[in-house]
Formats: sequence, C-alpha cells, structure tokens
Amino acid sequence: MNELAVMPGTAMIMAAGKGTRMMPLTADRPKPLVRVAGTTLLDHVLDLLRDAGVGRIVVNVHYFADQIETHLARHAADFDVRISDERNLLRDTGGGLVQALPLIADDPFFCINADNWFADTQEHALHRMAAMWDAERMDVLMLVVPFERAGNTQGQGDFDIDDAGRLSRDGPKRARPHVWTGIQLLAKHVVTDPPSDVFSTNLFWDRAIAQGRCYGLIHDGDWFDVGYPEAIGLTEAALGLG
Repeated sequence: MNELAVMPGTAMIMAAGKGTRMMPLTADRPKPLVRVAGTTLLDHVLDLLRDAGVGRIVVNVHYFADQIETHLARHAADFDVRISDERNLLRDTGGGLVQALPLIADDPFFCINADNWFADTQEHALHRMAAMWDAERMDVLMLVVPFERAGNTQGQGDFDIDDAGRLSRDGPKRARPHVWTGIQLLAKHVVTDPPSDVFSTNLFWDRAIAQGRCYGLIHDGDWFDVGYPEAIGLTEAALGLG
C-alpha cells in the first residue's frame, strides 16, 4: 500500500562535482551553472522541484561553491535552502548523502543530479514517483528511461527491470534496456553504514537490489544527458530551444 499522503517535502541536489566532462565550460563555473537555452541546469532542477511542491532543498557544494551559494540565495523566497559544505573534502555521491542526512527533513526524500534535462508529457514525474512509493516494499525508487529514448547518452544502459518494477544489474557489465535519469526517491534508513568518507551511492543501490527493494518507474517524457559540452546544442535542437 502506498503510504505517502503528500509529496516528500525535501530534495537533495547533487551539485558538488568538478564538472570534468563539461570542460572547458566549467573552467570558471560549476557544472550546475552551465546554461541550456539560457537556463542554468540548477534552475531547471529548481523549476522541477517548485512545480512539484517541494519546499526544502539540500545542496552539496565543493567546486566554485561560492557561486552556487550566491545563486541559491536568489531563490530564498521559494525554498528553505540548506547547504552541505564539501569544500574541504569532495565525498562522492554516497559520502555526500551521509554528510547531508542531518539536513534532510523528510522520509523518503528526493535526490537529484544537476546535469540532466527533463520534460514531462503527462503527469509531473515527481508526482508519479510519490504515487508509486510503497515503504513496505521499497527503499529506493529511481526514475528510468528506455535506452532508445535516452537523449545524448554515452552509456550502455544501467538497469534491467522486471514486471513488478524491481531493478537489477546482475552479472558482467553489458548493455541494459533502461537508463537512470538522475532522479531517485530514497528512504532515509538506506543512508547508513558508510565504508569511508568518500564513496558512491552505488553501495546503497546494491544493498537495496540484493534485498529486492530497489524499484524503477519509467519516465514518460523526454530526458537528455547534458553532462558534456556537445550535449547542450543537441538538447536545444531536439527540444526546439536553440
């Protein structure tokens, strides 16, 4: 049974990376402040969250951290903004979640990467995720997109999905039919037992997969990877935004 009566009110935005793949555009700014059709990637995520009714955002910062903090100050009227400061140590995604956890008020909570571009065609993707969430069965719910609809992707696909919606990626690395969009809904108890200060969220996913508690929801709209410079023009052209 779905236990969520309302939308989760908190989202963690992953914004601390060095933007290496986006060079040279990130030589003087963090990747979340790179623009697509005049809108920063960070503002695109904020628009997504505002439209969904999410009120608190927790943002981790490291590379050009001051720029992100200054940018977020302009959104103080729309969000309760909390900063998880990784200036002294870039903790990767898993370590970043561990450090930010005391700032996260809701359970479950959204976690979103700031290097993708989303467009809904029907119901809001975050509303669909909240409606699907079932704490009795799930620890992780990822928004995924079929590989053939994954715009600009440079990967092979991340997950298999069964008829019940459970995700898996057993066996050797190979092409898989679904790509993770960078949006997930997580139970807070997943963020536990870190192996070190610096590690990937993959550890939490693998635990949930092993227990049959990692699920996927197929995105019904457009999705684009904009993590490298050439992808910006490709995304703008595909959406008619250039």
